[in-house]
Amino acid sequence: MIRIGILGDIGSGKSFVAKQFGFPVFNADQEVSNLYKKDKNIFFKLKKVLPDHIHSFPIAKEEILNAILVNNNNLRKIVKVVHKEVRKKMVFFLKRNRNKKIIILDIPLLLENKINRKRDVLIFVDSKKSEISKRLKKRKNFNLKLLNKFKKIQLSLDYKKKKSHFIIKNDFSDKTIKKRIKDILNKV
Repeated sequence: MIRIGILGDIGSGKSFVAKQFGFPVFNADQEVSNLYKKDKNIFFKLKKVLPDHIHSFPIAKEEILNAILVNNNNLRKIVKVVHKEVRKKMVFFLKRNRNKKIIILDIPLLLENKINRKRDVLIFVDSKKSEISKRLKKRKNFNLKLLNKFKKIQLSLDYKKKKSHFIIKNDFSDKTIKKRIKDILNKV
């Protein structure tokens, strides 16, 4: 099985690119969202470490965001609880798809959490800063302060780019992305 890890800036279109491959995708952000909506154990664990912020199940994204904005340590507490569970979900995904030729790992903190393996093919999604900014501002819960907190826990984009085997210039057009993906798949 070839594991392809998708790297890039917040809002650069990593998930968009990941879907274009046409192979099974493990989307960590989606898994986190599912945990907040469906996992009572996560709710109880987060309520225990953040009693002033987590009040209702399913967990409202606003509660999480407010907790992070109030105190930097809250992000670490959330990560400690949630990432362990996301990792379990990833292991299950890998087992379920072990017979697939290729799988895609759409995990924003792939390198930071040392989830990647030496043989993984890493692809950096490169997008224009102006396009990223425009897309982020359209997001429902956009908050610049929050965005900066998330960026602080990530490795630099230059580092991620250097670690990558391929770079996809994302112009957010299906046709261009699919052509670039086809070129990459011919090389792996």
